[in-house]
Amino acid sequence: MTTPRTPAELDADDVQEFAANMSKYSETLQNIWQYYLETRDVDISANTLDPLNMGQAFAQLANEMMAQPGEVMDASMKYWNNQMAIWSAAANKIWGSADVPDNIPNLPEGGKRFAHPQWSENAIYEYVKRSYLLNAQWAQDIVAQTDKSMDTRDKRKVEFATRNMIEALNPANFATLNPEVLEATVAQNGANLVRGAEMMFEDMRRGGGDLMIRQTDMDGFKVGENMAVTPGKIIFENRIFQLIQYTPTTEKVHETPLLFFPPWINKYYVLDLNERKSMMKWLVAQGHTVFVVSWINPDERHGGETWETYLEDGALVAIDKVLEETGAKSVNLASYCIGGTLTGTLMAKLSRAKDKRVKSTTFFTAQLDFEDAGDLQAFVDSETLRAVDAQSAKGYLPAKAMAQAFNLLRSNDMIWTYVVNNYLLGKDPFPFDLLYWNSDSTCMPAKVHHYYLEQFYLENQFAKDGIEIGDENYTIKDVRGPVYHIATVEDHIAPARSVYRGAKMMERADVTFVLGGSGHIAGVVNPPDLGKYQFWTSDDLSADDLEAWREGATSQAGSWWPHWDDWLASHSKKRVKARTPGKVLGVIEDAPGRYVKERADER
Repeated sequence: MTTPRTPAELDADDVQEFAANMSKYSETLQNIWQYYLETRDVDISANTLDPLNMGQAFAQLANEMMAQPGEVMDASMKYWNNQMAIWSAAANKIWGSADVPDNIPNLPEGGKRFAHPQWSENAIYEYVKRSYLLNAQWAQDIVAQTDKSMDTRDKRKVEFATRNMIEALNPANFATLNPEVLEATVAQNGANLVRGAEMMFEDMRRGGGDLMIRQTDMDGFKVGENMAVTPGKIIFENRIFQLIQYTPTTEKVHETPLLFFPPWINKYYVLDLNERKSMMKWLVAQGHTVFVVSWINPDERHGGETWETYLEDGALVAIDKVLEETGAKSVNLASYCIGGTLTGTLMAKLSRAKDKRVKSTTFFTAQLDFEDAGDLQAFVDSETLRAVDAQSAKGYLPAKAMAQAFNLLRSNDMIWTYVVNNYLLGKDPFPFDLLYWNSDSTCMPAKVHHYYLEQFYLENQFAKDGIEIGDENYTIKDVRGPVYHIATVEDHIAPARSVYRGAKMMERADVTFVLGGSGHIAGVVNPPDLGKYQFWTSDDLSADDLEAWREGATSQAGSWWPHWDDWLASHSKKRVKARTPGKVLGVIEDAPGRYVKERADER
């Protein structure tokens, strides 16, 4: 391993090259700033200065702190004592002493952001790291101690904002404090910073003035070529979706077809990333006739779409077309995330009408009760709704707004890691199919998005008084029939405890609840051949909360897919001859179709 150079070891040519690179770096940063200013359209009335309405929540926190001066004083004294301890440890190390103060605080290691050996071997870097970790611990502790009587929504906002502030201030995010960046800058005479600035400018242009940080090789993947490649046909389309029917690979198939309603927040092909990870390919191989809705990426033409049009002209039309194509009398439905929320309202409507077109319903990490809907609730109140409406003035919410919100939920992993890797170290991100899909964000019809945030996240109407569809009012308790719910333990978008609560509220349904390993995506996209994670099952839903349910559940290693396949087979026992796609409705084009290929960042 080559020992990193120090600035003193640079010769005249190095210094000249470094100066030239710094000049180019400065010029690029100026161009970025100029482009940013040119693309700004500041509207104070749209709450652009505080789009998440954090000011009110922090004002309430300040009042709580003032009402608890003793607790705040104790925490502050402990903080300063700990600061003195870590400073003493650093001073001892600088002077060559091996003595470690007895009162040095027990701090976390800080994770992979502090993996470089200098963070532990160099006294100054070690002090910077420890001081930061102490500050982070103090900030989170003081919030946790003083926000107990705050409104739940405001409490979550404060905790969310505090965590994001802490992650933003990590010293590893700053070139002059990060030893790895400093070493790279000296070794490459600043060329890393030049490449990083150029990459940042490209990302800002791609976002139209907003920074859309690339998280993978954007040229390494192409939908229809090395992603979304399971063979199939587009057999129907209208203004809001295309319907894909996959080509069978078995001679016989289950009589009851399987229809997917994926989320329209992202594109369906997370379920068909590649041959190895594709749930679509795997289900076809198990003998299912598989259909999936591919939602359009909305633009100005879709400003009039509503939750009800997505229900009537989307979900119900798709069901009718699957039945028309196959000649079956009913379908098995599967749904994911917000697609599951739509499906919940659909099944309430069909159940109340005693409509038999759906034989069974499956929900992948789908929330129906939003009482405790996780960190996303930090983005939703009456003020933020007005800000979202202002962003949606053209009839749709831009894809980049949704992408930024989701990245903020895990800013350490989804933002700051790439800021350092891409913009400071000047490295291209690693090619990763899942992150390419994640970057392929979609827009949201304005009225659909407003309704979703207001009726579900803000007012939780489906779990309480009900939502209106047509002239009727529906709640979770209207849902009937066989239901399969899969939640995942690390889900930060649809928390498992929230999914479980919604499943329990389906009092008239025959519910099978399963808890999978990992998170919102990896826990669902978990092919059996990979042998990853585990899942828990129990027929008893009497437990009041998820943890109590889990204590009585049975754990099984590996993927939950075979368990679900067995459940599906129990609702489609008869086998028929495999069905050729489009035999009745005809073929419009090959899968994956035009709708899924349109990228919002290429418009």
